[in-house]
Amino acid sequence: MRFRAGPAPFVTGRTLALDPARMLLRPAFGGSRMIQAENLQSLAGLVLAMGLCWALSEARARFPLRLAIASVAVQVGLVLLLFGLPQARAALEGVNGAVDALSASAQAGTGFVFGFLSGAGVPPYMPVDGQPLFIFAFRVLPVILLICALSALLWHWRVLKWITRAFGFVFQKTLDLRGPPALATAATIFMGQVEGPIFIRAYLDKLSRSELFMLMAVGLSCVSGSTMVAYAAILKASLPNAAAHVLTASIISAPAGVLLARILVPAQAEERIGDAPLEEDERRYDSAIDAVIRGTGDGLTVLLNVAATLIVFVALVALVDRMLSVLPAWDGQPITLERLLGAVFAPVAWSLGVPWGEAGKAGGLLGVKLVLTEFSAFLDLGKIPPGELSERTRMIMTYALCGFANVASVGITVSGFSTLVPSRRREILGLGWRALLAGFLATCMTASVIGALPAALFRAS
Repeated sequence: MRFRAGPAPFVTGRTLALDPARMLLRPAFGGSRMIQAENLQSLAGLVLAMGLCWALSEARARFPLRLAIASVAVQVGLVLLLFGLPQARAALEGVNGAVDALSASAQAGTGFVFGFLSGAGVPPYMPVDGQPLFIFAFRVLPVILLICALSALLWHWRVLKWITRAFGFVFQKTLDLRGPPALATAATIFMGQVEGPIFIRAYLDKLSRSELFMLMAVGLSCVSGSTMVAYAAILKASLPNAAAHVLTASIISAPAGVLLARILVPAQAEERIGDAPLEEDERRYDSAIDAVIRGTGDGLTVLLNVAATLIVFVALVALVDRMLSVLPAWDGQPITLERLLGAVFAPVAWSLGVPWGEAGKAGGLLGVKLVLTEFSAFLDLGKIPPGELSERTRMIMTYALCGFANVASVGITVSGFSTLVPSRRREILGLGWRALLAGFLATCMTASVIGALPAALFRAS
């Protein structure tokens, strides 16, 4: 039997052509397989994320090289699966239609309660330049309420539960996780930073310190299903296929969170890979109506927390900006907290693959996400005029911002885990800020992976 070798990789000018994945990627690339210098630039973000966590690791001699390779491979594999296969790509593009339908449905309910404040039927005496009136409280927050109710209903019908178990199985087999932490990691993607671990609440006190920290870090690396739709609604006018990117970002950030958590707090010797006994989860509903009612109640709590956090932190930033206004102008413009954060995080944004000319503005978004919330950062990203950020930079920043890693969320994580496992409260308090670092860098790592892949893969067909 004779074997014929395929074409070898080759370099031409500033581009590197890669052949191995051509059969998988041909439908999405339209025949183009070129990786450019800007894609190689994004690899710096991978080195930065892993290197910084290694430098702060509790055991630098135990770097999980095998897990690092597996985590990046899982991220790349999921992206190629979701965007490279025609069937999966069509399903992802259909997510945008689902987001529009959910937003419109939420608007119908909001309009019934709040009238023209929802943006429907604006009175003639309220000129808004021909555009629908946009009030965050009535256009975005109601979507969270609707998604929470739908999530509870899908959980009761076991749809979401089986999806969670499927992802848990993948994470268990590819990331060397025990059964319960793998399930909680998968549940966190869809249910949120505190709600996900409830899935294995009876097992939480049996987790090792490394596993407990890993769940905290993953919770800050991802977002919940209820907020995914809200982010997509914010970005749909400025980023093509925004809903698909937001959904993918939350899914593939979980392996990054697992890896960086394991680097900072390495797995302990007593952890043995394989199945572990798992008791039935506590999230049960008596009927579909009960699921909708209780899901709505949970959504109301999330809605109020988001609204209150935004009010307080935006007010604090405004207060800081007033204090900074007494300083001399910088480059002809007043000094603001966002401009300072942009200067600090500009090198980080560049390492993700953002051109240096756009790195200052992109770095400011990273700073806003860390100091304020990802909601504020997404709102700012959506307001940036098309000429100031390229479509590729907007896509990279969508992945970099899509996570709960901010100062306010540390308090939510610590208080939530302390409630779930009160016997380990002191341990949880000592891990909070390290979890913030892992969660923030995990989304940066995810953005770097996206930036390293050819942009043609993500273009709408």
